[in-house]
Amino acid sequence: MTTPDFHKSPALFEARALAFARNDEPIFGPLDFTLNAGEVVLIEGDNGAGKTTLLRVLSGLLNPTSGEIRLDGEPLTLARLSPRVALLAHQAGLKDDLNALENLHFAAGLHGLRAGIAPEIALTSVGLDGYADVPVRQLSAGQRKRVALARVLLAPVGLWLLDEPYANLDLDGIRLVNRLLEEHASRGGAALITSHGAYAYTSGTPRRIPLHPKTANAMSGSNGARTS
Repeated sequence: MTTPDFHKSPALFEARALAFARNDEPIFGPLDFTLNAGEVVLIEGDNGAGKTTLLRVLSGLLNPTSGEIRLDGEPLTLARLSPRVALLAHQAGLKDDLNALENLHFAAGLHGLRAGIAPEIALTSVGLDGYADVPVRQLSAGQRKRVALARVLLAPVGLWLLDEPYANLDLDGIRLVNRLLEEHASRGGAALITSHGAYAYTSGTPRRIPLHPKTANAMSGSNGARTS
């Protein structure tokens, strides 16, 4: 399969000397990296390395301690980012009292729909055909993750930020995530995903951003991950 060349325009997403500290304790950084349309990039690291915090910074939920983030070559603002990104966090963000299909219709009412897809199609695409009327509170952890992935699939955005998308999934679910990522990239979308590395996306030769637990003395040193 030939991957389209989406790299002729400025990088979709770019971090420059990006760092974050909490109570003067460094969490990650400084980081320099780019994310281009049509690309999936892995953020790898053990627990405590700052993967989730990095995604929260990139999604605008936290402000970086230093450095900058650029979107399409311009400084990032939350107003510019919100209509452009779909975030999959550790918490699925689903409403337990609604069924699977109602959750997707609710999300579509808030954020709109990507062209060529509907909530029913999204449920089928993530392997939940026949579960549309099942209340989310009755679903297993893996099934809830699939509903959350269907919500991401529906979103009319080009940028996916996925925090441990393989968690709670069996081997079929892992293959599902990889297929969704490949299809998203082939449409010109881009994704940053966190992973412990066990089930990392392996299509082609994806770039990796390794994160390691930081110490106060290392914050100003040369241990920050730099990739382009």
